[in-house]
This record gives sequence, structure tokens and C-alpha cells, in this order.
Amino acid sequence: MDAVLLTRKPYSFAELSLSPVFRRKWCSLYEALDDCRPNRQKLTKLYLQEIPKNKRVILAGDHTPWPRTEAPTLKDRTYQHGAKVISGKPITLGHGYSTLAYIPEDKGSWALPLCHERITSFETPITRAAFQLKQVCKHLEVPPITMQG
Repeated sequence: MDAVLLTRKPYSFAELSLSPVFRRKWCSLYEALDDCRPNRQKLTKLYLQEIPKNKRVILAGDHTPWPRTEAPTLKDRTYQHGAKVISGKPITLGHGYSTLAYIPEDKGSWALPLCHERITSFETPITRAAFQLKQVCKHLEVPPITMQG
């Protein structure tokens, strides 16, 4: 983590391993990611504790494209609507991600992302958002107000 924080613009895992504060071998970066992958169900339960009980809350969904035009061998790469232009059209090649967040009505400008998942080539942003919403609503006592961006 020190290497991540102290390296200005790391372009790869290998570059992080060159940091003077990184004391392990290059392959240990992948081991660290694998070892510290959080349990999604426990993390979701922790996030849901932040949502008020017995109150109608606002949940917002969003689809974000991640352009990967320079990665032709990337598995499951699809066409995504985005800011980059290919052949005069606002599309890009890469992955799409769906985020579902709790938006508090009280003061402040923060949002709590409850789910953030990649959209596969077998689904659409709406079907992924609907699945995420269904998973979160299982734990809510009052149906939420939802928006999709």
C-alpha cells in the first residue's frame, strides 16, 4: 500500500514493485490482491448498516464505460457508449461497469456505493442494474426510490 500511495502515476504492477518502499518481489503484488479480496456479502452488510431503517431511501444507478481500445486480447471486451469517438460515433471498446449507490437526503454531498460490478457481454446495463437493485432491496424494509443515470 505504501508503494501505491507514494508512486505518482504507476502504469503497471511491475512499476509499483520498483518503488523503494516496496520490499517484496513482483509476484507478491498479485498474491496481496488475491489475499486481501474482501468478502462481498460481509462488505454489503456493513454498507447496509449505514442506510436508515424504516425510511424510504434514494438509490441511484450508473453505467460507466471503461475504454480499453489498446487491449485487443482483453477477454469479453465490448462496444460501450462513451466520450471517445470511433469512426465518428461516440463509442469505445472496453468494459462497462454498473454502480448502485445510496444517496442520503440529509446534508452533505457524499454517496455510498453499495455495488460496483462489471457488465458482461451477455447482459445490458439495465439488466445488471436491476439485478443489483434486487439484491440490495432484499435487505431494505421499505422499497427505495431509484434512479438510473
